[in-house]
Amino acid sequence: MQNAKDSFYMALRTRLTEINPQRTIMVRGTVRPGILVEESEAPFSQFPSDVFVLRWLGLAVDLDLASTMTGEQCEIVYQTCGTQSFGGLDRGRTLSAMDGELMAMIQPFYTPKLNYAATPPAAMLTQVFWDEPVFSPIVTQRDRLSRSATVLVYSYQEQGE
Repeated sequence: MQNAKDSFYMALRTRLTEINPQRTIMVRGTVRPGILVEESEAPFSQFPSDVFVLRWLGLAVDLDLASTMTGEQCEIVYQTCGTQSFGGLDRGRTLSAMDGELMAMIQPFYTPKLNYAATPPAAMLTQVFWDEPVFSPIVTQRDRLSRSATVLVYSYQEQGE
C-alpha cells in the first residue's frame, strides 16, 4: 500500500502547487508545498495552520478479486486562524478557500501508481483511485477554525509489493 499512499500524496501535492502555489510551509529550512504526511514528518505538538496534513488511518484488503485490492482511509486535516492583515476575522473565508482547494486537489479521483523508492519514480501497472471526500463539521478552538475530510484510497496490489 506504500506505493499507493505515496502516489496519492504526490498527486495532491502536484495539484496543490498548480491550484495555489502560494500555499507553502517551511520545513527544516526548506519551503515546500503546503501539504504534509503526518507519518513522514517529525512529531509536532499542534498541526500547522494553513496547511493540509494527511493522516493514514485504517487498512482493508479484499482477497476475493482476481487481483488483491487494498484500501486505506486517509484523513486530511487543516486549520486556520485567518490572516494577520484582517486580524483573523477572515478565518471563515480562509477555511472556505481551503475547502475549495481540497475539492480541486481531489479531482480527478485517480492517479497513476508510481514507485517512489526508485529515482526517478518508476511507473507501475495500475492506478490509485479514491472516493469523494466526506467533510467533518467545522471545529472552533479559540481563534482557530479546523476541519477534516476523509477519503478512501484504493489500489490493486502488484507483484513485488
